[in-house]
Order: sequence, then structure tokens, then C-alpha cells
Amino acid sequence: MALPDPKPGLIVRYDYLWSHETAAGRDQGKDRPACLVAASDSLTKPRFVVLLPITHSPPDADTVGIEIPAKVKQALGLDEAPSWIIVSEYNVDEWPNAGLSPLPGRPGVFSYGFIPPGLFAQIKAKFLELARQHKGRAVQR
Repeated sequence: MALPDPKPGLIVRYDYLWSHETAAGRDQGKDRPACLVAASDSLTKPRFVVLLPITHSPPDADTVGIEIPAKVKQALGLDEAPSWIIVSEYNVDEWPNAGLSPLPGRPGVFSYGFIPPGLFAQIKAKFLELARQHKGRAVQR
């Protein structure tokens, strides 16, 4: 199966690299679900995307996150544990890239689906607010 088109709100499995991992000299992260929040124009080569991590760890004093409702997690096929999309840090990477991986037990499938539009609007608004305040941490891949 081909990789999906990089559209905002798409949830993919991605080798996300946290900013503290980059600071420690790492160049690879852990495969996890990640939310694609922005993509450059399809005519731009290379094409870049902005990916936000999804984690089971609640936001702390240094991070800002939006909890994913249980019914959304269920619809996407994610596990039942509480999860947050972290909007205070992000990876910028080419599309497609070597960090994308198939879903566990589903060879050739790289996408869980899309975050509902209302939830995505909240995620995007908070992400842009933090970006305007220069409070987001970027990792260029």
C-alpha cells in the first residue's frame, strides 16, 4: 500500500525525536503515533511536514498537550490508555521519510486515520498560539 497523502489531522506511525533526545545527541526516536499538523505545498520539492507526538505521559510544567478523547482513540484504533497530543514541540521532516513505519500487525498500512475536525481545530489553534509566542520546540530531521 502507498503512503497516504500528508494532510493535516492525519495520524501516522513515526520515529518521533523529542527535543531533549536531540540535545543529548540522539538522531533516532521511538516509533509512536504522531499527528501531522501541517504540510508544505505538494509542488514543493522536497515536501516538508510538521509532526506532533502522541504520548501516554500527561503534560508537565514544560509541555502543553491536548488529551485525545477515548472515543476518538477507539475510532483510530489506538490503545485504551489516556493519551495526549503534545503541541509545545514538534518534528519537521521531509515527506515521505524513513521515520514512517507501518502500524503494528498491519504491514503496508501507515495511517490510523484522521483526528476529527473539531479536535484538530483545537490542536492547530494551540500549536499556532505557542508558535506566535515562540514557545514551541522544533526538531529538524
